[in-house]
Amino acid sequence: MPEKEQANESAGEVAFQGFCAAVFLCMIGLVFYNAILRYVFRSSFAPSEEWARFLFMYITFFGAIEAFYRGRHISVDMFTGMLHGLTRKTVDIIAQLLALFALLILIFGGIALVQQTMDTTTVATGINMTFVNGTLPLMAVSVFIIRVRELIATIKRPASAFLAKGKEA
Repeated sequence: MPEKEQANESAGEVAFQGFCAAVFLCMIGLVFYNAILRYVFRSSFAPSEEWARFLFMYITFFGAIEAFYRGRHISVDMFTGMLHGLTRKTVDIIAQLLALFALLILIFGGIALVQQTMDTTTVATGINMTFVNGTLPLMAVSVFIIRVRELIATIKRPASAFLAKGKEA
């Protein structure tokens, strides 16, 4: 990351990145710990497998928040890259509205999943599944807020600022 970009990061952004790094390192540590147990001592520790799986889910969802916040998520812009002006702005707005609709489905589906599994606990650790599945609607709400902000910025931006790929200033 360039030094300018690092200097402009808020304490919250740095804390979130630190949290994601800690989750990722814990996941790697648990998998490594279990691999050592399996190959050296011919046994495993079942809770570590379960925790590693949960941490993988956490890093996936929290990483998605980070990717959307930074605008570094996977996107295909082959078609929209050829457009410019009002056409490009219109297509961008439609795409953002469709993304918001998909996120609403994810939010309500995630909430339904959490409600369905509130009385379920995990096998090895006995953790309530709300703690595990709750990250899905949390991620979806966070990304929804980010996308709404992007939509508002797109609507406010003049159509003349939407240039075709390769023609950006």
